[in-house]
Amino acid sequence: MSNVIVLDNGGGLIKAGNGGERDPSTIIPNCLYRPLSSKKFLHPTPTTEEDLTSAAVRRPIDRGYLINQDLQRDIWNHLFSNLLHINPSNSSLLLTEPLFSPPSIERATDELVFEDFGFNSLFISDSPKLVHLYEASRRPYGLLSKAQCSLVVDCGFSFTHAAPVFQNFTLNYGVKRIDLGGKALTNFLKELVSYRSVSVTDESFIMDDVKEKLCFVSLDVARDLKIARRRGNNNFFRCTYVLPDGVTHTKGFVKDPDEAKKYLTMDDEAYLETRKDMDRTEIMDRKKVDLTKNEFDLTNERFLVPEMIFHPADLGMNQAGLAECIVRAVNSCHPLLHPLLYQSIILTGGSTLFPRFAERLEMELRPLVPDVYQVKIATQEDPILGVWRGGSLLASSPDFKAMCVTKAEYEELGSARCRRRFFH
Repeated sequence: MSNVIVLDNGGGLIKAGNGGERDPSTIIPNCLYRPLSSKKFLHPTPTTEEDLTSAAVRRPIDRGYLINQDLQRDIWNHLFSNLLHINPSNSSLLLTEPLFSPPSIERATDELVFEDFGFNSLFISDSPKLVHLYEASRRPYGLLSKAQCSLVVDCGFSFTHAAPVFQNFTLNYGVKRIDLGGKALTNFLKELVSYRSVSVTDESFIMDDVKEKLCFVSLDVARDLKIARRRGNNNFFRCTYVLPDGVTHTKGFVKDPDEAKKYLTMDDEAYLETRKDMDRTEIMDRKKVDLTKNEFDLTNERFLVPEMIFHPADLGMNQAGLAECIVRAVNSCHPLLHPLLYQSIILTGGSTLFPRFAERLEMELRPLVPDVYQVKIATQEDPILGVWRGGSLLASSPDFKAMCVTKAEYEELGSARCRRRFFH
């Protein structure tokens, strides 16, 4: 059998490698970027050390779907030729695709794979199915494996899905989506910091780093908002992020990592010591920003940004929060599946990496679920690589070759007929 390339083509990151391996060979951003020091757009590498301050970014995927076929071709060509060093004509491809892709995008993807790159066979899968497969293989005697049923919550770059999976097939009629993902959270953080401190509206890469290093999920927002208004050492959330200056350091960093983790050591007494009387001078001090320094402070922004996943209405979006989204997805399925789905919720995707995410989700979900049902939430060991590992496992199975569509079948039958093989 030919070599199988597993490609998890996300809106934010591309994970690619050979089927059967535990980890992908390469992980790169799915974009081209142009730093201020360059006149043309460059391909990102796994170890980009350039100064990405105010770098312009072009992405082939917007809101989860492929919108620029030429740009995606350029990125894949760099990936296959310079990073993976493979010959597509001697390889099969397992490709992930977002749920509910329009037929026009499916045709464009098939053209890329067969006509532009000439892969000899293709298998398309959605993310929830691969996550379920990987988690079932990790726990062969667990409920998830025995019942062959799970609810995959995928908080990705472009949007968030709650998808029921039964016997390794995603139940499309039960899938619910929130149009909010990592990109929207980064943009919201840019807005907050630009309004309160320094303008960072062009700093996509830097603000992604700030979000990943400093943001966390609050278990009690009202209480934490009071603590965030304190001064000095009583404020457990204040921390400083230093922006790159292009001379001594080309990447931003957290000024005091221990200070950034201070909120994790808070005990109940510290929570209770909320200051009731804050005078106007203290509030004015909070708003003073020293623009001569190449840094900014964060306080309540750290937990208000991930809060949007649980309450999108706070951003003005007319959509349900994640807990309600999960309940609606479960209620769309057969009643006999409800207890199984609530007991096998799997979190995947980069946005689930926020500290305390699973704990907060359980707090929000428990009042909405009937008391007779148990709620069990499991986070993948690596939520970013979970989909790719499931694909790698599937690619190494003996039945994989029979599941693929060959180039000859594509040329004879066309895209639409071939797509029926994937049960979409």
